[in-house]
Amino acid sequence: MTNSWSILLDNASLLALWGALVIHWFFPIPTAVHPIHICQRFAILLADKVNNPNDNHKQRLFSGTLTWALIWGTLLILLIALYQLVWVDILFQLTLLWVALDWRNTAKLSQHFISAYAKEDKVRCRQLLEYPLNRNTQNLSLLGLGKAGAETQLLSYGRLVAGVLFWYAIAGGIGAIMYRVAICLARAWSPSRHQYNIFGLPAVRILAMLDIIPLRILALLITVGNNSKAALQGLIKQGEHWFLPGPGWLLSATGHKLSLSLGGPAIYDNKKMVRPQIGGKIAPAAFHLAQIQQMMTHRLLAWVIIESALLFIFQGSF
Repeated sequence: MTNSWSILLDNASLLALWGALVIHWFFPIPTAVHPIHICQRFAILLADKVNNPNDNHKQRLFSGTLTWALIWGTLLILLIALYQLVWVDILFQLTLLWVALDWRNTAKLSQHFISAYAKEDKVRCRQLLEYPLNRNTQNLSLLGLGKAGAETQLLSYGRLVAGVLFWYAIAGGIGAIMYRVAICLARAWSPSRHQYNIFGLPAVRILAMLDIIPLRILALLITVGNNSKAALQGLIKQGEHWFLPGPGWLLSATGHKLSLSLGGPAIYDNKKMVRPQIGGKIAPAAFHLAQIQQMMTHRLLAWVIIESALLFIFQGSF
């Protein structure tokens, strides 16, 4: 018992993980002043300077790659240099993970959206989804809002919690914050917007590579429990049909587990984009959105427990 307690106290990664989770839950950083939000605005300003619509396809692709590397690489170098000056490692790791996580804000958004959707308040639902959905919400019908709300819940929890925790386990606080910056750049330069349809491709492709393992692990966790056979079969059948491999597994596993219809056409930059239909045949209602909220909370708690155990065991083996 004494040895286990000693290992726990010596395990800076595990203590920083739980410290960041507690601080984040009680003191989440508001979106408007979040460093990542500021980074996104800077990325858009920088892209406006270097993304020339008159350049050919190859030049715009190269510009997107170089600009991504400039922002991401510069921040990585600064964080590594700063780490050399840190006296208390646990505080450094804790702070970076606290900034990278967005569990509490995602939970609040989900709760507010479910409440508004249950009242069929389309105006409020559109306002809530405007920023996280990263596309025009003004023309969304009630059905479209339900699908968009479900997809937002899943991808927000998948990336801003599971993905961040995964990269924290792999590369510490620096890994967590750099993954969050990769999400920021992919959102800022989304190829669904006409001006970034080529320039933003490198950012999305890199995020897809960083996403694939954590989102697929989370998708497999979702298949556990009720309707596990249907969820697993649907994941195998439709998981690769989506544009990106990580989100495709996550949406497919949830859609088949809860028999929900996800995906389908969407309006991006005033243009209709044909997206694959994924999942079952039931249109998402407020009840189903509440089910997703509960399911994701349980799966993420399981994720934290499993990751904590692995960090404890890994540290204890040295």
